[in-house]
Amino acid sequence: MILTTVSQRRDLLARSRTVAMVGASPNPTRPSYFVFSYLRTRGRLDLSPINPAVAQIDGVKAYPSLEAYAAERGAPDIVDVFRKPADAPAVARAAVAAGAKAIWFQYGVINQDAIDIADAAGLDVVVDRCIKVESARFDGGLSIGGLNSGLITARRPAQFGAPRH
Repeated sequence: MILTTVSQRRDLLARSRTVAMVGASPNPTRPSYFVFSYLRTRGRLDLSPINPAVAQIDGVKAYPSLEAYAAERGAPDIVDVFRKPADAPAVARAAVAAGAKAIWFQYGVINQDAIDIADAAGLDVVVDRCIKVESARFDGGLSIGGLNSGLITARRPAQFGAPRH
C-alpha cells in the first residue's frame, strides 16, 4: 500500500525496528551519511548500511546487498533507498526478494516502476519523503531548530491571532 498520510508514516515508523539503508555512504558530506548517522545515534531504529563498496560505516557492518543482509539478519522492516531513480526498480525487486515489509524512497527517488513493483508485492511504500525528517518529526527531533510545536497541523494557534490578508 502506498502510504500518503502523516499517520500512515508515523504508524510505519512506530511498528518498525530494522532498516536496511541502500546507498548509505561513509562520506560525511553526503545526505545518506547524515541520515544514517542521525537515525543510528538518535533514533530507536536499528540501521544497517547496504553498500558493496565499503565494509563498515562508523563501525556498523555494511552489507554488499539486500540479499546478503537478509541471509544474515532476516528480513528488514524497512528498506530505505538512497539511489538514483533509474536504480530503484532493481532495489524494489531486491527488497521484495529479501522479505522487506516496507520500502522508503528518499527525496527525489521517484520511479513509477519501482513503486508498482513494491506495491504489487504488498510492501508499504513511502515515496519522496525523508525517513530522518519524518522520524524527527514524530520523535521531537526537530526541536533544535525551533520547528517542533508538538502539533502536526497547518492551522495557526489562536494565541497568534488570525492571519492578515
